[in-house]
Amino acid sequence: MSRRVSPEIAWHRAGRRRGRPGPPQHRQAGGGRLDPFLLLDEFRGSAPAGFPDHPHRGFETVTYWMTAGRGIVHCEMPHGEVECRGLQLWVNLPRTDKMCEPAYQGGVTVRVIAGESLGAKSPVFTRTPTLYLDVTVQPGAKEFTQPVPQDWNAFIFVLSGRAEFGSSGAGAVIGEAHETLLLDRSGPAVRVAPVTGAAAACRFVLIAGRPLGEPVGAVGPLRHMCSKAELLQAKEDYRNGRNGFERAPGWASFVVREQAD
Repeated sequence: MSRRVSPEIAWHRAGRRRGRPGPPQHRQAGGGRLDPFLLLDEFRGSAPAGFPDHPHRGFETVTYWMTAGRGIVHCEMPHGEVECRGLQLWVNLPRTDKMCEPAYQGGVTVRVIAGESLGAKSPVFTRTPTLYLDVTVQPGAKEFTQPVPQDWNAFIFVLSGRAEFGSSGAGAVIGEAHETLLLDRSGPAVRVAPVTGAAAACRFVLIAGRPLGEPVGAVGPLRHMCSKAELLQAKEDYRNGRNGFERAPGWASFVVREQAD
């Protein structure tokens, strides 16, 4: 089964120079958070849009293959004349892993961004078990089913086209471009089928993850720790260059250095 969720409630489109919206990107229908996910950002823009050097702690960004862990500073700025467009997914880390060593994982170009599908397995490691698939269903194709553990939370974001999601018949939901479908798990697999008579392919991302059941706080970019005390500690650590941020003082990305010249 599937439920249609207004994209204004759960996720957002972005192409601004600075700033993401606040709490709405953490809400699902009913006001809760879709554990373990923190944010899905559909972005589109070119220089000088983006986010200059800033710190993170306590979560993973699957799109950038980055584990913030105990502390990392990076830059999210388009470079050159080409417009950038994509999706950025933030996944919460369990309390036991929030202070792990930060890391980047490079050299990966896959449709199975995280997890496994149709015999293909992503080389990307996520400490929070996560499935992240980029799927294209052509007109007239056979239906596609993807196993997802029933105790995981899952949703679909439609990038383009339209397709049928969920149970066949009256229980199916037609997903349109830029809509989010929150999956109401009543079976061991997610079903997707092309819409009868569709003239164009449907491309969507299927994202699922095992809930952590832990609280999440928010203070600027250092927002994803479990308590207010931990959030304030992260802010102090970044300000004083310690406990994961030892190399932060004086560091600047090449984009920021170019802008300063």
